[in-house]
Amino acid sequence: MPHLSNKAVQIPASAIRKLTPFANAAKREGVKVYHLNIGAPDIKSPRSAVDALRNFHMEYLPYSDSAGTLELRRALVEKYYRKIGVQISTDEILVNTAGSEAVDFAVQTCCDAGDEVIVIEPYYTNYFSFAFQNGIIVKPVHTDIRDGFKVPSIEAFEAVCTPRTRAVLLCNPGNPTGVVYSREDMLRIGEFCRRHDLFLISDEVYREFCYCDEPHFSALNIPGLEQNVIMVDSVSKRYNLCGARIGCTVSHNAEVIAAITKLAQARLCPPVLGQVVTLGALDAPQSYFDSTREEYIRRRDFTLAALNRMEGVFSPVPGGAFYTIAELPVDSSEDFARWMLTDFRLDSQTVMVTPAASFYCTPGEGLKQIRIAYVLEVPELEKAMQVLEAGLKAYRER
Repeated sequence: MPHLSNKAVQIPASAIRKLTPFANAAKREGVKVYHLNIGAPDIKSPRSAVDALRNFHMEYLPYSDSAGTLELRRALVEKYYRKIGVQISTDEILVNTAGSEAVDFAVQTCCDAGDEVIVIEPYYTNYFSFAFQNGIIVKPVHTDIRDGFKVPSIEAFEAVCTPRTRAVLLCNPGNPTGVVYSREDMLRIGEFCRRHDLFLISDEVYREFCYCDEPHFSALNIPGLEQNVIMVDSVSKRYNLCGARIGCTVSHNAEVIAAITKLAQARLCPPVLGQVVTLGALDAPQSYFDSTREEYIRRRDFTLAALNRMEGVFSPVPGGAFYTIAELPVDSSEDFARWMLTDFRLDSQTVMVTPAASFYCTPGEGLKQIRIAYVLEVPELEKAMQVLEAGLKAYRER
């Protein structure tokens, strides 16, 4: 029998999805599973996006340009980025098959095998997967749940920086923590990158969902860092178009865009129907974002209050996105999360959460933590929190 590659055997399963078989088995038994494990909100996509798909009529579906259609790139520049104060041209943006591909292409462009990328942990677990696939070493800068995962000192970045370091990769607002990096935070990190001549890969897919008074500050607006920044974006969260699989890469660095274009040519083109839907989504009114943001604040406030009322549970208040990390009074959150799906039922209901250890690179970190995505409407969140609390009590009393 042929052998699999070492890469295929050793790459870790996604923490977000690896318990899915247990959830599917529970559903086959007729169990209601509340999915708090994945960032797939139940909020409607903009009417303009849905209408764009309904009104799309072609006798065949051709390839687009590898960089995405010019019509979409122009619309992104004029209808979106200029409105948020990011000044770019159509030559500085490339449409990707989702933000995930944008991150993957960015790290490939910055790093050779054996090079290093600094990440702020906990970090989006798939960052590690992209690095692993390309032979890149992840160097974590640790943050702590007890101080709300605030950005560490630059000395902490200096401590992990080596001659093989090529980039800093961060998510703002953060997945999985919901932390929002301030303008001052970004300027400090930008100065660190300038001083060491590093790329700054800034994942800004949750930009619209900042719940603090200070507006989101894009890495593209860091003065003097124009050639270092690679910004990653996506429509999945902004317009709740997760299945459209459209993201983009933005950079003022022409060599970066040229290199990523070659990677894009190898996969031919991003999804054409996804581009059509995205083009329609760009006509969504500001009221869409305002109401969505208000809804997430309601969901966040309810979820945080419910979690912190549970015995032994602690979760800091996230400043953005729609995730929070909660510390549980258990030894293994992964064992608990699996047990909830396989053994625990409350009126034929259970909850699926994401064990948080895979969001860390430092051994032993996150073992008692879970990530919760508060993506359900409040009545559903209320039921899910009741089930989670009852499950946690039963688990500890076994």
